[in-house]
Amino acid sequence: MSTPVPEAGPCAAWEGLLNGYLDGELDAAHVMDVERHLAGCPACAGALQRMTLVRRVVSQDDVRWRAPPALRDSVVTALARERSAAVAQPLARPSGMAALVGRLRAMLPALRQWSIIPSLAVVAAALLLVVLPPRGGSSLEAELVAGHVRSLLAEHLTDVASSNQHTVKPWFGGKIDFSPPVVDLAARGFPLAGGRLDYIGGRVVAALVYRRNGHVINVFVWPAGSDAHLDRAFMARAREGYTLLNWTEAGLTYWAISDLNTVELKEFQEDFLEALPK
Repeated sequence: MSTPVPEAGPCAAWEGLLNGYLDGELDAAHVMDVERHLAGCPACAGALQRMTLVRRVVSQDDVRWRAPPALRDSVVTALARERSAAVAQPLARPSGMAALVGRLRAMLPALRQWSIIPSLAVVAAALLLVVLPPRGGSSLEAELVAGHVRSLLAEHLTDVASSNQHTVKPWFGGKIDFSPPVVDLAARGFPLAGGRLDYIGGRVVAALVYRRNGHVINVFVWPAGSDAHLDRAFMARAREGYTLLNWTEAGLTYWAISDLNTVELKEFQEDFLEALPK
Protein backbone atom coordinates (compact mmCIF):
# COMPACT_ATOMS: atom_id res chain seq x y z
CA MET A 1 0.00 0.00 0.00
CA SER A 2 1.30 3.45 -0.85
CA THR A 3 0.35 6.63 0.98
CA PRO A 4 1.06 9.91 -0.81
CA VAL A 5 3.55 12.18 0.92
CA PRO A 6 2.37 15.81 1.07
CA GLU A 7 4.52 17.97 -1.20
CA ALA A 8 6.87 20.09 0.82
CA GLY A 9 9.49 21.89 -1.23
CA PRO A 10 12.25 19.71 -2.68
CA CYS A 11 11.32 16.74 -0.46
CA ALA A 12 8.40 16.04 -2.80
CA ALA A 13 10.98 14.39 -5.06
CA TRP A 14 11.42 11.66 -2.42
CA GLU A 15 7.77 10.54 -2.49
CA GLY A 16 8.28 7.57 -4.79
CA LEU A 17 11.40 6.42 -2.95
CA LEU A 18 9.72 6.69 0.46
CA ASN A 19 6.86 4.47 -0.72
CA GLY A 20 9.30 2.02 -2.26
CA TYR A 21 11.37 2.01 0.94
CA LEU A 22 8.29 1.26 3.06
CA ASP A 23 7.22 -1.53 0.68
CA GLY A 24 10.69 -3.08 0.58
CA GLU A 25 11.01 -2.57 -3.18
CA LEU A 26 14.30 -0.66 -3.34
CA ASP A 27 17.72 -2.07 -4.06
CA ALA A 28 20.53 -1.68 -1.52
CA ALA A 29 21.92 1.51 -3.07
CA HIS A 30 18.56 3.31 -2.99
CA VAL A 31 17.88 2.07 0.55
CA MET A 32 21.11 3.71 1.70
CA ASP A 33 20.18 6.95 -0.10
CA VAL A 34 16.76 7.06 1.57
CA GLU A 35 18.15 6.31 5.02
CA ARG A 36 20.76 9.05 4.68
CA HIS A 37 18.04 11.50 3.63
CA LEU A 38 15.75 10.46 6.49
CA ALA A 39 18.56 11.02 8.99
CA GLY A 40 18.76 14.67 7.99
CA CYS A 41 15.17 15.49 7.03
CA PRO A 42 12.60 15.57 9.87
CA ALA A 43 9.77 16.24 7.40
CA CYS A 44 10.36 13.05 5.41
CA ALA A 45 11.07 11.07 8.59
CA GLY A 46 7.71 12.20 9.99
CA ALA A 47 5.97 11.36 6.73
CA LEU A 48 7.44 7.86 6.79
CA GLN A 49 6.27 7.41 10.39
CA ARG A 50 2.72 8.41 9.41
CA MET A 51 2.76 6.05 6.42
CA THR A 52 3.89 3.22 8.67
CA LEU A 53 1.10 3.97 11.16
CA VAL A 54 -1.55 3.99 8.41
CA ARG A 55 -0.30 0.65 7.09
CA ARG A 56 -0.43 -0.85 10.60
CA VAL A 57 -4.01 0.38 11.15
CA VAL A 58 -5.47 -0.82 7.85
CA SER A 59 -3.75 -4.21 8.10
CA GLN A 60 -5.48 -5.13 11.36
CA ASP A 61 -7.83 -8.10 11.13
CA ASP A 62 -10.83 -6.19 12.46
CA VAL A 63 -10.55 -3.30 10.00
CA ARG A 64 -13.10 -4.05 7.29
CA TRP A 65 -15.36 -2.15 4.96
CA ARG A 66 -18.33 -3.85 3.36
CA ALA A 67 -19.93 -2.36 0.28
CA PRO A 68 -23.67 -1.72 0.78
CA PRO A 69 -26.27 -3.51 -1.40
CA ALA A 70 -27.07 -0.15 -3.01
CA LEU A 71 -23.67 -0.11 -4.67
CA ARG A 72 -24.23 -3.46 -6.42
CA ASP A 73 -27.72 -2.40 -7.49
CA SER A 74 -26.28 0.81 -8.93
CA VAL A 75 -23.61 -1.10 -10.86
CA VAL A 76 -26.18 -3.51 -12.33
CA THR A 77 -28.50 -0.62 -13.27
CA ALA A 78 -25.67 1.28 -14.95
CA LEU A 79 -24.67 -1.78 -16.96
CA ALA A 80 -28.24 -2.44 -18.04
CA ARG A 81 -28.59 1.20 -19.14
CA GLU A 82 -25.38 0.95 -21.13
CA ARG A 83 -26.45 -2.26 -22.86
CA SER A 84 -29.76 -0.67 -23.83
CA ALA A 85 -27.97 2.38 -25.22
CA ALA A 86 -25.57 0.15 -27.17
CA VAL A 87 -28.46 -1.67 -28.87
CA ALA A 88 -30.23 1.57 -29.76
CA GLN A 89 -27.11 3.45 -30.94
CA PRO A 90 -24.29 0.98 -31.66
CA LEU A 91 -22.07 3.64 -33.24
CA ALA A 92 -22.30 6.02 -30.28
CA ARG A 93 -21.05 3.62 -27.64
CA PRO A 94 -18.21 5.11 -25.60
CA SER A 95 -15.03 3.14 -25.18
CA GLY A 96 -11.94 3.02 -22.98
CA MET A 97 -11.67 5.68 -20.30
CA ALA A 98 -14.80 7.52 -21.49
CA ALA A 99 -16.93 4.44 -20.79
CA LEU A 100 -15.40 4.02 -17.35
CA VAL A 101 -16.07 7.66 -16.48
CA GLY A 102 -19.68 7.23 -17.59
CA ARG A 103 -20.15 4.22 -15.33
CA LEU A 104 -18.65 6.03 -12.36
CA ARG A 105 -20.98 8.99 -12.93
CA ALA A 106 -23.97 6.65 -13.01
CA MET A 107 -22.87 5.20 -9.67
CA LEU A 108 -22.28 8.58 -8.03
CA PRO A 109 -25.55 8.74 -6.00
CA ALA A 110 -24.76 5.47 -4.22
CA LEU A 111 -21.08 6.30 -3.80
CA ARG A 112 -21.93 9.60 -2.07
CA GLN A 113 -23.67 7.62 0.68
CA TRP A 114 -20.68 5.29 1.11
CA SER A 115 -17.74 6.22 3.32
CA ILE A 116 -14.89 5.96 0.81
CA ILE A 117 -11.18 5.86 1.57
CA PRO A 118 -8.46 5.42 -1.09
CA SER A 119 -8.31 1.65 -0.71
CA LEU A 120 -12.07 1.37 -1.22
CA ALA A 121 -11.83 3.47 -4.36
CA VAL A 122 -9.47 0.86 -5.75
CA VAL A 123 -11.95 -1.88 -4.78
CA ALA A 124 -14.72 -0.04 -6.63
CA ALA A 125 -12.56 0.27 -9.74
CA ALA A 126 -11.66 -3.41 -9.55
CA LEU A 127 -15.35 -4.29 -9.14
CA LEU A 128 -16.15 -2.45 -12.36
CA LEU A 129 -13.48 -4.38 -14.23
CA VAL A 130 -14.77 -7.69 -12.89
CA VAL A 131 -18.46 -7.22 -13.63
CA LEU A 132 -18.08 -5.73 -17.11
CA PRO A 133 -18.79 -8.30 -19.86
CA PRO A 134 -15.83 -9.05 -22.17
CA ARG A 135 -15.95 -7.24 -25.45
CA GLY A 136 -15.71 -9.14 -28.70
CA GLY A 137 -12.66 -8.87 -30.92
CA SER A 138 -10.25 -8.11 -28.09
CA SER A 139 -6.86 -7.32 -29.60
CA LEU A 140 -3.50 -8.39 -28.25
CA GLU A 141 -2.77 -4.83 -27.17
CA ALA A 142 -6.03 -4.70 -25.22
CA GLU A 143 -5.08 -7.94 -23.43
CA LEU A 144 -1.66 -6.52 -22.58
CA VAL A 145 -3.17 -3.34 -21.13
CA ALA A 146 -5.70 -5.42 -19.17
CA GLY A 147 -2.91 -7.63 -17.80
CA HIS A 148 -0.90 -4.58 -16.74
CA VAL A 149 -3.87 -2.91 -15.03
CA ARG A 150 -4.95 -6.18 -13.42
CA SER A 151 -1.52 -6.63 -11.86
CA LEU A 152 -1.75 -3.16 -10.29
CA LEU A 153 -5.35 -3.37 -9.04
CA ALA A 154 -5.32 -6.92 -7.72
CA GLU A 155 -2.08 -6.46 -5.74
CA HIS A 156 -0.63 -9.36 -7.73
CA LEU A 157 2.32 -7.57 -9.25
CA THR A 158 4.72 -10.47 -8.66
CA ASP A 159 4.65 -14.19 -7.88
CA VAL A 160 8.32 -14.00 -6.94
CA ALA A 161 9.31 -10.65 -5.43
CA SER A 162 13.05 -10.08 -5.64
CA SER A 163 15.56 -7.61 -7.05
CA ASN A 164 18.02 -10.49 -7.59
CA GLN A 165 18.00 -11.79 -11.16
CA HIS A 166 19.46 -15.09 -9.97
CA THR A 167 16.37 -15.58 -7.81
CA VAL A 168 13.77 -14.52 -10.37
CA LYS A 169 15.06 -16.41 -13.42
CA PRO A 170 15.19 -19.91 -11.80
CA TRP A 171 11.67 -19.40 -10.43
CA PHE A 172 10.24 -19.74 -13.98
CA GLY A 173 11.89 -23.14 -14.43
CA GLY A 174 9.32 -25.91 -14.90
CA LYS A 175 6.40 -23.46 -14.96
CA ILE A 176 6.64 -22.48 -18.64
CA ASP A 177 8.18 -24.09 -21.73
CA PHE A 178 10.85 -21.43 -22.29
CA SER A 179 13.42 -19.54 -20.22
CA PRO A 180 12.92 -15.76 -20.16
CA PRO A 181 16.10 -13.71 -19.71
CA VAL A 182 16.18 -11.68 -16.50
CA VAL A 183 18.66 -8.81 -16.27
CA ASP A 184 19.58 -6.41 -13.47
CA LEU A 185 19.08 -2.80 -14.54
CA ALA A 186 19.23 -1.11 -11.12
CA ALA A 187 22.39 0.76 -12.11
CA ARG A 188 20.48 2.20 -15.10
CA GLY A 189 17.58 3.39 -12.93
CA PHE A 190 15.25 0.45 -13.66
CA PRO A 191 15.46 -1.85 -10.60
CA LEU A 192 14.04 -5.36 -10.91
CA ALA A 193 10.99 -5.98 -8.70
CA GLY A 194 10.30 -9.64 -9.52
CA GLY A 195 8.30 -11.76 -11.91
CA ARG A 196 5.03 -13.65 -12.31
CA LEU A 197 3.04 -15.77 -14.72
CA ASP A 198 0.27 -14.19 -16.79
CA TYR A 199 -2.15 -15.25 -19.53
CA ILE A 200 -1.96 -13.34 -22.82
CA GLY A 201 -3.10 -14.29 -26.30
CA GLY A 202 -4.36 -17.71 -25.27
CA ARG A 203 -1.14 -18.92 -23.61
CA VAL A 204 0.78 -18.64 -20.33
CA VAL A 205 3.55 -16.04 -20.58
CA ALA A 206 6.31 -14.69 -18.35
CA ALA A 207 5.96 -11.19 -16.91
CA LEU A 208 9.09 -9.44 -15.68
CA VAL A 209 8.47 -6.44 -13.42
CA TYR A 210 10.74 -3.41 -13.24
CA ARG A 211 10.32 0.00 -11.65
CA ARG A 212 11.22 3.53 -12.61
CA ASN A 213 10.83 5.80 -9.60
CA GLY A 214 7.11 5.45 -8.81
CA HIS A 215 6.23 3.79 -12.14
CA VAL A 216 5.82 0.08 -12.91
CA ILE A 217 7.05 -1.56 -16.11
CA ASN A 218 5.60 -4.95 -17.05
CA VAL A 219 7.60 -6.88 -19.66
CA PHE A 220 5.58 -9.76 -21.12
CA VAL A 221 7.71 -12.46 -22.77
CA TRP A 222 6.85 -15.55 -24.85
CA PRO A 223 8.37 -17.52 -27.75
CA ALA A 224 8.25 -15.63 -31.05
CA GLY A 225 5.91 -16.93 -33.75
CA SER A 226 4.87 -15.08 -36.89
CA ASP A 227 6.39 -11.88 -35.49
CA ALA A 228 9.94 -13.27 -35.49
CA HIS A 229 10.82 -11.01 -38.45
CA LEU A 230 10.83 -8.04 -36.04
CA ASP A 231 14.23 -9.13 -34.67
CA ARG A 232 15.82 -6.21 -32.78
CA ALA A 233 13.26 -3.83 -34.27
CA PHE A 234 10.65 -2.13 -32.11
CA MET A 235 7.18 -0.68 -32.44
CA ALA A 236 5.92 1.87 -29.94
CA ARG A 237 2.32 2.91 -29.52
CA ALA A 238 -0.08 4.34 -26.94
CA ARG A 239 -3.33 2.80 -25.72
CA GLU A 240 -5.68 4.01 -22.96
CA GLY A 241 -2.97 6.19 -21.41
CA TYR A 242 -0.24 3.53 -21.46
CA THR A 243 2.83 3.23 -23.66
CA LEU A 244 3.51 -0.15 -25.28
CA LEU A 245 6.80 -1.18 -26.86
CA ASN A 246 7.17 -4.39 -28.88
CA TRP A 247 10.27 -6.16 -30.17
CA THR A 248 11.66 -9.65 -30.67
CA GLU A 249 15.12 -10.90 -29.77
CA ALA A 250 16.72 -14.34 -29.95
CA GLY A 251 13.45 -16.13 -30.69
CA LEU A 252 11.41 -14.39 -27.99
CA THR A 253 8.69 -11.76 -28.30
CA TYR A 254 8.74 -8.89 -25.81
CA TRP A 255 6.00 -6.40 -24.95
CA ALA A 256 6.90 -3.68 -22.43
CA ILE A 257 4.03 -1.60 -21.03
CA SER A 258 4.02 1.28 -18.56
CA ASP A 259 2.63 4.75 -17.95
CA LEU A 260 6.11 6.09 -18.70
CA ASN A 261 6.54 8.18 -21.83
CA THR A 262 7.88 6.65 -25.04
CA VAL A 263 11.37 8.09 -24.59
CA GLU A 264 11.87 6.54 -21.14
CA LEU A 265 10.36 3.20 -22.17
CA LYS A 266 12.64 3.13 -25.24
CA GLU A 267 15.58 3.85 -22.92
CA PHE A 268 14.52 0.86 -20.84
CA GLN A 269 14.39 -1.34 -23.95
CA GLU A 270 17.87 -0.28 -25.04
CA ASP A 271 19.30 -0.94 -21.57
CA PHE A 272 17.51 -4.32 -21.46
CA LEU A 273 18.94 -5.39 -24.82
CA GLU A 274 22.43 -4.20 -23.89
CA ALA A 275 22.35 -6.20 -20.64
CA LEU A 276 21.25 -9.48 -22.27
CA PRO A 277 23.88 -12.26 -22.21
CA LYS A 278 25.88 -12.24 -25.42
